Amino acid sequence: MVRAGRAPSRIKRFLPRTLFARSLLIIVTPVILAQAVATWIFYDRHWDTMTNRLANAVAGDIAMVIEQLDHNDDPAARRWTLELAARTTDLIVTLEPGAELPPRPPLRGLLEVTLGEALDARVRRPFTINTAIAQSWYEIRVQMPDGVLSVMSPERRLFSPTSYIFILWMVGSAAVLFTVAIIFMRNQIRPIRRLANAADSLGKGRDVTNFKPEGAAEVRQAAAAFLVMRDRIQRQITQRTEMLAGVSHDLRTPLTRMKLALDMLAISLPPDADVGVEVEELKADVAEMETMIEGYLAFARGEGAETVQPTDLTRLLTEVVNGARRDGAEVSLAVPEGLIFPLRPNAMRRCVTNLLVNARRHADTIQVTAARRGNLLDITVDDDGPGIPASAREDVFRPFFRLDTSRNSSTGGVGLGLTIARDVARSHGGDIILNDSPQGGLRVLIRLPV
Repeated sequence: MVRAGRAPSRIKRFLPRTLFARSLLIIVTPVILAQAVATWIFYDRHWDTMTNRLANAVAGDIAMVIEQLDHNDDPAARRWTLELAARTTDLIVTLEPGAELPPRPPLRGLLEVTLGEALDARVRRPFTINTAIAQSWYEIRVQMPDGVLSVMSPERRLFSPTSYIFILWMVGSAAVLFTVAIIFMRNQIRPIRRLANAADSLGKGRDVTNFKPEGAAEVRQAAAAFLVMRDRIQRQITQRTEMLAGVSHDLRTPLTRMKLALDMLAISLPPDADVGVEVEELKADVAEMETMIEGYLAFARGEGAETVQPTDLTRLLTEVVNGARRDGAEVSLAVPEGLIFPLRPNAMRRCVTNLLVNARRHADTIQVTAARRGNLLDITVDDDGPGIPASAREDVFRPFFRLDTSRNSSTGGVGLGLTIARDVARSHGGDIILNDSPQGGLRVLIRLPV
């Protein structure tokens, strides 16, 4: 059972991978098989039969001439026989008295073998065949008792060109069929490729414009379903953004009133009142609530409304790193010049900023690098901090998850930094991968398709 299951997988390794090649293979294979069978049947029936008949005809004419020469020794009668053979058989026959045939070389080629078999059956005398005597002529020399009979036969009496004509016709028709099949399949595959490119662009967060269903009915159906899906996604993003804008207004208004009330309370209290500490603590709580709400809204809102545009990544990373340095972080940057890619600049800035904030909170030194590797763009953030255990590297991307369960704002944020960063990376069609850093801490790799 195991060996039977492996056989199909081995065959798949030799099959084409693209739909165009597989479809072309489905069309071409039956045509090739049909033409191969037809060619073989034609060759086996026509070529072999016609060659045998022509060779036997020439051998029969030669045997008749030899028979006439053997029954009449008169030179005049022999000369008349040779002239009669030239007029009626289309053969040039001459007699070389006293000549001897050399040893016969091996017969080569299908025509020589077939003619040799016919001469053995009809003439039954030593003979040689020379196919290089002249163009389109064959020389057959037969040993006679008193000399050598030389017979010059034109090629048309031994060979029929219909076989070559048939093969050329088969090859030419196959070439025309292949050309038509290639053109047809390219036209059928083009809408599928456009649909794949549109889906890839949508997965990378880019605008899909000038796309319309075309091609076969099934491809049009898939394209129409894709457009409906795109509209639903965009509508969902728009509705979420509008809803969160309202939530933002509704939440910020009472927070503002609370802050104002606390400020008025602090002003109205006498200097020697004992409730000043409580007021300050309430102010801190309100500020923390405002920070948390901003984080929640940033996570839920994302950067869906921002359009993708060519972005100078070198400049963007330099600005983010300079901002981290102004906040007191020790950050080194290694990025080549001229890294320009289609990105959402504000979203990508927020993504890298969140990673640097997390690294600065737990590490002393940070190193940021960026490079293009083939069709991928890699942005790496290395630090020398304690890192993240391998068992928790997937959990830290969950919303509001923190390794520090105390929820102390001084040791961490609200647990949305990495979540927002991964959300931004995936909205560009990429992802974020956590690993061990050569500096001993955590390596965060942002990998984006180009």
